[in-house]
Amino acid sequence: MALIRWNPARELANFPNEIFNLQREINRMFDSFFRGWRDEEETSLAQWSPAVDIAEKDDAYIVKVELPGVEKDDVKVTLESNVLTIRGEKKFEKETKKENYHRIERCYGSFNRSFTLPSTVKSDKIDATYKDGVLTITLPKAEEAKPKQIEVKVK
Repeated sequence: MALIRWNPARELANFPNEIFNLQREINRMFDSFFRGWRDEEETSLAQWSPAVDIAEKDDAYIVKVELPGVEKDDVKVTLESNVLTIRGEKKFEKETKKENYHRIERCYGSFNRSFTLPSTVKSDKIDATYKDGVLTITLPKAEEAKPKQIEVKVK
């Protein structure tokens, strides 16, 4: 008689898909049950974090932050100890008339994003512009941080 090593993964491969579907269905039921405990406004005021792109060019770092629906006056950009911090708030548009919302997916509330910058940023030359819901922060590099091309001589 030959011995065959037990492989639990092989048994799982034969496990019926109905069990996994049942688990998915139970998870969905629990999610919808606990979601019902929160009111509509609380759900829409969930904490959110805007998307950020950071790029490096030869002479500067460029930070782009997506802030749709956020007013310019509700955004604050600070630089302290080489940490760039972007704070703000997307306010909930509460109207006096009752609307029959079927779904609210947009997030509202305050946000805070911080990024550690290299010490080679010229903090006195930072520029921030806000256009079409995108905040663009330009952080110029100091001269010593800019790449220098060195010619290689062949002898």
